This record gives sequence, structure tokens and C-alpha cells, in this order.
Amino acid sequence: MGVRSVPMIVLVRRPVAHDALRSIASVTYVPYGGTVSTMHAVTKKSVAARLKRIEGQISGLLRMVEEERYCVDVLTQISAVRAALHKVESEILRDHVSHCVAGAFAAGDPIEQRRKVEELVETVGRMSR
Repeated sequence: MGVRSVPMIVLVRRPVAHDALRSIASVTYVPYGGTVSTMHAVTKKSVAARLKRIEGQISGLLRMVEEERYCVDVLTQISAVRAALHKVESEILRDHVSHCVAGAFAAGDPIEQRRKVEELVETVGRMSR
């Protein structure tokens, strides 16, 4: 997935009170107006594996269409891909809340806390469409 955010601000890791937050990367790119940190390594590995499986499912779907397979079979596979993507989405969201949002609250900055809550509400809203 070749999408990259445009670097606007660079954050350097600072000591944090909560042990779970210590795994935040030392330097990360931040979009304008907010803070971001990278995914936990375990989540990143799991998400990458899931996405590779989904990539295989998509290739299979293309083959099914090219081979003029029965429409209901193609639709069933599309549903399976959608479910797999939903699991990836949920895993990334859980990871985001556990360190990005939690980090904003642990830092105690009310402005950053408000930004993270607004970002989370907007994100969940987009996911539910």
C-alpha cells in the first residue's frame, strides 16, 4: 500500500508514564494540526499478514471474473473480502485508541485530547458509512 502522509511536523519520543506507551516510535511524521505515532509492532505484523491474504483473495476474485464464474460465487467472495477488510480496520482502530488516543490523554494536554476525540469520532463515522 503505497500511501504515505506528507511530513509536516516531526515528533521525538519523550518519556511517558505508561509502559504500554513506551513502544511508540522514536520519530514519526505528523499531519498538520495533530500528533500521530506508529502502530505497535505486533499489530503491524498482524495487519500486514491479513492484507497479504486479502491481496490473494482479490487476485482470486479477478480470476473468477476473467473465467466468467457464477455471479453468486463472485459476490460471496466479495463479501468475504469486505469482512476481512473490516477485521483489519477494527484491529488498526483498536491499536490507534490504545496508544494514540491514550497517549494524548496520558500527556494531559486538553487541546490534544479534544483533537484526538474529534478525530476518533470522525474516523468511526467514516467507517460506519
